[in-house]
Amino acid sequence: MRATGDTTAATKERQKGSEAVVGRRVRGLGRLALAPLALVIATTPAMLMAASARGARAPRAEQPAAVQLAGAGSTSDAPFFSAAFARYHQLHPAVSVSYAAVGSGDGIKRFSAGTVGFGASDVPMTAAEQAGARGGPIVQVPIDLGAVVVSYNLDNTGSLAVPLQLTGPVLARIYLGQVTKWDDPAITGLNLGDDLPDEQINVVHRSDGSGTTYIFTNFLSSVSPAWTAGPGTAKTIKWPVGFGGNGSTGVAALLKVLPGSIGHFELSYAESQNLPYAFVQNRSGAFVPPFAANVAADASVKQGLSASNFSIVDGPGPQSYPISGYSWALLYARQPNTLTGTALVNLVDWLTHAGQQVAGSNYYVPLPPAIEDLAQATLKERGHRAQRQHAPAMRRECGL
Repeated sequence: MRATGDTTAATKERQKGSEAVVGRRVRGLGRLALAPLALVIATTPAMLMAASARGARAPRAEQPAAVQLAGAGSTSDAPFFSAAFARYHQLHPAVSVSYAAVGSGDGIKRFSAGTVGFGASDVPMTAAEQAGARGGPIVQVPIDLGAVVVSYNLDNTGSLAVPLQLTGPVLARIYLGQVTKWDDPAITGLNLGDDLPDEQINVVHRSDGSGTTYIFTNFLSSVSPAWTAGPGTAKTIKWPVGFGGNGSTGVAALLKVLPGSIGHFELSYAESQNLPYAFVQNRSGAFVPPFAANVAADASVKQGLSASNFSIVDGPGPQSYPISGYSWALLYARQPNTLTGTALVNLVDWLTHAGQQVAGSNYYVPLPPAIEDLAQATLKERGHRAQRQHAPAMRRECGL
């Protein structure tokens, strides 16, 4: 910027522009780092000295540049994300996040095609899926922990002495079409004292590619050789029997209107719609509910969690709920845009730390401290830095 010596209108406008840049950068430090350290202070010392020499006023604070982030994927994560993204926008008004709950399978496809900036899946991307992604190397970060419940619609649900009790092998036989009535001895033998109806069992399952399906079928495979040899474990399988619903919302909607039905989805869908769910037998032989302490117990025995070693179903321990799993945020290691890339990393960092309070209040289980550390280490390992780490250095650079 050149000093002309006279205060023409044009010179004043340029001066105000420089002051506005300084104000915007300084205020932004207390909110959200929207650029790496080298780009945070756009003004030069010469510009600041020139402004001081002309008796410039104190910098005027302005709003940081608006950032729009878009993601897609897991329907299991949707209740958590809905609350968390709203809260994050309150804390950082310049950042808006949209999320399409289309299922893990479709979310991976959209993320891989580059139509969204991040994905979410209840099962990490495979090596083959990563190889097909347009954006290059992928970072996969554990984002939340939760339970897959087995819900049901029985005419006399309210008359049951206790919630329905089911074992993994019996569940496998139901989903294989081998146990077809609610009063089958395989079920009544587990629920002595309950008057189960002579009613057809209507299986409701996912019709889309689903990480929730992966967790559920992973559990069935762990307890039933027949299931392992048949449908197996995957996000998309050929279901032997039943009716398909799109997303967790679709499964829950079908279950509510279809008498005698049984279906699986994330706990928050059952709790928010007052749907009953079964106590499932774990490896120790105990019938346990999908409560936070039981999911945490199941997760606590897992060692060396990673995107390639992620299954926690059917963990040992008398308190463990056996159909539990982590969900994973998907983002590219090389972000094509500095502004949105840094905002995305800061968002993921917040979700896996302070944002876990939101998870806990929406029927998810806050990430264990070791997994929070894993999330942070994963971001750092791939060269990402969130504001929580570099904010002190940024403040020192600005003399704050």
